[in-house]
Amino acid sequence: MNGSRLPVPVTVFGPLHLLDLRVHRLATTGHGHEALRAADAYLAIARACGDSRTVPFLIQGKMYANLAIGRIPEAADLGERLLRLHHAVGSVLGEAKALCDLAHFDLLRGRDVDAMRNLARAAALLDLPHSDGDRHRSALCSFAEAATAAEMYETAASTYEHLSEAGAGFALVHAVTLLYWGLRLGHVGRHDEGAARLRRSAEITRRHVDERPDDPVAAAMLALALAKLGDIIPAEKLARDAVLPLRDEENFQYARMAHLALGISLRTHGMLAEARMEFLAAGELCDFGVRPDEKPIIRFEMALTALESDAGQSSRDMFAAVEGQTRELWRLRLQRLAMLRQARQREEAEAARDRAEREVLRDPLTGLGNRRRFDLLLDRIDAGRIPPPLILLLVDVDHFKTINDVYSHSTGDRALREVARILRAHCRAEDIPVRYAGDEFTVFLRGDLAVGREVAERIRAAVASSDILPGVRLTVSVGLAELADGMTGDMLFRQADDRLYAAKWSGRNTVAS
Repeated sequence: MNGSRLPVPVTVFGPLHLLDLRVHRLATTGHGHEALRAADAYLAIARACGDSRTVPFLIQGKMYANLAIGRIPEAADLGERLLRLHHAVGSVLGEAKALCDLAHFDLLRGRDVDAMRNLARAAALLDLPHSDGDRHRSALCSFAEAATAAEMYETAASTYEHLSEAGAGFALVHAVTLLYWGLRLGHVGRHDEGAARLRRSAEITRRHVDERPDDPVAAAMLALALAKLGDIIPAEKLARDAVLPLRDEENFQYARMAHLALGISLRTHGMLAEARMEFLAAGELCDFGVRPDEKPIIRFEMALTALESDAGQSSRDMFAAVEGQTRELWRLRLQRLAMLRQARQREEAEAARDRAEREVLRDPLTGLGNRRRFDLLLDRIDAGRIPPPLILLLVDVDHFKTINDVYSHSTGDRALREVARILRAHCRAEDIPVRYAGDEFTVFLRGDLAVGREVAERIRAAVASSDILPGVRLTVSVGLAELADGMTGDMLFRQADDRLYAAKWSGRNTVAS
């Protein structure tokens, strides 16, 4: 056994996945500082054990711990680091999730333009086909959470509805989004639209209450929807039954809902002083995990209650000020929606350009990069945009002319496609295979000479053991060179070509470095 690595990963996430679960649990239960200390200790252990799968999850847990204790810049720095890590290993869903988290941090820092750009980039990645359902759902959830933080109810609700339809257990979260959306619509005077969202939220939540009548969370949600819809008697009963258990459990978001439902119910009964006390109780709980839209909702309901208590000029002035602020916040959220649409359009236009450029740089027979892609990569080396460590493999199919002459060009094409498939199979996300010309291929490989020799030998062995042509043993010769400081792209290619020439003269089906 290698002393620096565990023999096998014991879970799909990595051998030390239980450690990152503990960090996440600490970060989400009010123990942010302890989560930070644990994350640093566990990261050292994971790196010592070579458990690279667990490292990103630990960094993510550390990021959420910083968020929990209000260190937004530090959380954002870790988010950027995660984004680079996921990009380096080709994890599209990891990138999407990191972009959603960064969008959330941007919103908390008032950087709406950056937030919408990151969300648009995440949406473009999430629209791609994905085979990992669990990670896709996790990334979609992060997307919806960022949209919720931006008060973009349309975006969040459609995402949660999609997750719910997939049976992912997001029905109640969808109902919460509809509930707050309905409340805010009513506060800006769009009462019919608001009532429609509230009815839909109540419909979803009532099913849950019927199945689990002892669940105070669903009871508080249903109570608030019913109270705003005017169904006061069941709303008051549900809220009274739920409020104390929720406060005892320190489930403050839903306790706030129960207090709001009670306040609205009491106000409808004309018990204005008692209603005001419930709204004050909801406001006092806003120090604990408050959503951005909760304070404006509570403030509006309090102002409305004050207006009903005393229709004097001061109450009218206060209500007018709160109503004006409510409409301004609504206008700002509409601006975010417009920014997201514009950012999505830019992303789609850039994606279309990228697809067109990739097609220009793609070899139609093998699907690899073509000679033009090869020349552009050499130009990037000359410009210092591809620094060491880098290995260039030059792969040549042995006796390829004979294959074409004896078996036909279509057979030769099939052989080239198989060699290309083998090259792709041995490349990571950051490696670039190219069909250089005819039966010659190159691979721009990130790594040192030892890595290059290992990959080159695996490619050579895979081709030699393949059954491309029945009765014929297809082989390749490989030359490789390492990019050194001050070396141009042409110098690197010439050195690899010299090694390939040596491999050919040493008998073919070999690797020379």
